[in-house]
Amino acid sequence: MSNEAGLDALDRDILFQLRRDGRLTNVELARRVGLTPPPCLRRVKRLEEAGVIAGYRAVIDPEAVGRGLEVLVDVEVSANDLRTIEAFEQTVAGYEEVVELRRMFGRPDYFLRVQVADHDAYDAFVVGRLTGLPGLLRVTSHLTMRKIKTEG
Repeated sequence: MSNEAGLDALDRDILFQLRRDGRLTNVELARRVGLTPPPCLRRVKRLEEAGVIAGYRAVIDPEAVGRGLEVLVDVEVSANDLRTIEAFEQTVAGYEEVVELRRMFGRPDYFLRVQVADHDAYDAFVVGRLTGLPGLLRVTSHLTMRKIKTEG
């Protein structure tokens, strides 16, 4: 592995191809990156063992599973004790509607990506799940007009 990230051009091409289609056979992947199958497989295994490839997953269409409305949510908390913060994070991370939870530097304190069926389901989520959590100060919801780019 040759550059600052330890990846050469072939490694990057392998990652590009697998990001586009994680179900590629080794034979097809090798063909696409210009290798024979044995060295391609060795590279993939090395990338997996090094943690560069952290895993494989299915990308689920949210609408197909009744979660067609995605809301990006900024959350601010007023708590500054570790117990309340950890409880907040554990509780929110456990909600199935929350598909992404990030603690941020600065404001907002948290960023959530929430997937629900519709506006009524989102209202029920905010009122029934978020409102009243210890330390919760402010919830700001953002609806997406159009997705321009996403990687899954």
